[in-house]
Amino acid sequence: MIADPHHLAEAGRKQSWLRRANLEMVGKLVVIVGLMFGFGYAMVPMYKHICAALGINVLSLTEQQVPGALASAKVNTQVDLSRTVTIEFDANARGPWDFKPETRSVRVHPGEVTTVMYEFRNMQNRTMAAQAIPSYAPKQATSHFNKLECFCFSEHTLKPGESKRWPVVFVIDPKLPKDVRTITLSYTFFEVGGKVPMAPKGSV
Repeated sequence: MIADPHHLAEAGRKQSWLRRANLEMVGKLVVIVGLMFGFGYAMVPMYKHICAALGINVLSLTEQQVPGALASAKVNTQVDLSRTVTIEFDANARGPWDFKPETRSVRVHPGEVTTVMYEFRNMQNRTMAAQAIPSYAPKQATSHFNKLECFCFSEHTLKPGESKRWPVVFVIDPKLPKDVRTITLSYTFFEVGGKVPMAPKGSV
């Protein structure tokens, strides 16, 4: 049986069109994947620039990915021995947890690297996940309170009755206004819904 030349030509055109369509789809997918990869790669510097613009310093050493940054800070920091600033520490726990600083206040020189520990204990009979957000008083001190290491803005999971200790390593910028003699660093610790389900409303 002899094939109709018209049908053969039509089939050839369809195959050619399908090949072009497939190539176009592959090209679009490659572009989309490339854009997604580039966006994900750009998120870290974008976040750092936003934090810098808003005067927020919440990145830990591991987030900054700067090995030895803490040691370098101890060596390179210019300590202003002519001034002392009182740093007060406050802790607020929105839930049945024990959350507090080991030290209520310290006196530091601007430029001096200081470490303070915070304690947290899950008082419940269930596993929970929580995170902390810092705030500062007075507000003009925010951009001068530089944290080199902090547990804030990271989700932490604790088993029933589990206790943990977290450090806050910070430096007060020597450019802090002269009239600011006391800074209060306050943390609010609250439960978050992540991999660990939150407690039902009304339960402890």
